[in-house]
Amino acid sequence: MLNSRWLETFTTLCETAHFTRTAELLGMTQPGVSQHLRKLEDQVGHPLISRQGKGFSLTPAGEAVLAIGQSRRREEQGLFQSVAHDAPDIGEVSIGCSGSFAMLLYPSLLPLMHSAPGLTVRLEATPRDGIVSGVLDRRYDLGIVGHKPDHPRLEATRLGVEELCLLLPAGEVLGDISLADLDARGFIAHPDGFAYADDLFALNFPDEFRGADRLRVRGFVNQISQIPAPVAHGIGYTLLPRSGFDAYPQRDRLQIVNLPQGRSHELWLISGRGRQLPARIPPVSEIIRHVAERLCLSSADRS
Repeated sequence: MLNSRWLETFTTLCETAHFTRTAELLGMTQPGVSQHLRKLEDQVGHPLISRQGKGFSLTPAGEAVLAIGQSRRREEQGLFQSVAHDAPDIGEVSIGCSGSFAMLLYPSLLPLMHSAPGLTVRLEATPRDGIVSGVLDRRYDLGIVGHKPDHPRLEATRLGVEELCLLLPAGEVLGDISLADLDARGFIAHPDGFAYADDLFALNFPDEFRGADRLRVRGFVNQISQIPAPVAHGIGYTLLPRSGFDAYPQRDRLQIVNLPQGRSHELWLISGRGRQLPARIPPVSEIIRHVAERLCLSSADRS
């Protein structure tokens, strides 16, 4: 790696085209400037200037080294500007969360993005393990997960709880629903749906339920926004977190069915432990908290 001090001396020399002026600008002696030049030439292994009387011109190697020196200056200037202008409305914020929570969260982020043209918000729907690993390797500034992660490099703040919902078409009068009733309708499955079924049905149908792999599947959708659509049209049933129901635009065509044993999971906001977060992160964190609070209240209103 090129010596940064020698490189800065050489870059200044190229800009002034004068050894004495370079020494004055850098608070050095003229022999000191010449010494830095010689050391840099030794490091590169090629002469960097060609002397012409009292002046000089750059060799091809000198032109290449000058380009590196100027590039380093620009990078350092950009760094100092970025640090000096740590503002809440400038920069990028990246968030990882479940697909259902992302659908509920994103509309609440739009007013902030509208008021802050210099702010970029990147929201990605991804499985829990991907959220945790993404925060650990800093692909995500923030993550929202359903269980508190047990990792020494993560900070976790509890946001509340979110209920797991059994969804059926609206308007139907239902009595005590059985697993056989649901199986007759058929399951609108999705990537997380089988785990939800194992979680909720094992509690409520302990004698009949033999595992999600034994359920009668009527359809499969991996696009979170479309999972409730078949049910809204009278086809089958599905299982979603409350956020997936609240975010669905035609939720008036759905009903949440109470089972004897309800099931909820916690919501946690995670970030890197010990990391000094930029000023743009807290406003986004506050929006996430507000969305989670509304979600918890809507769940509480039903209980």
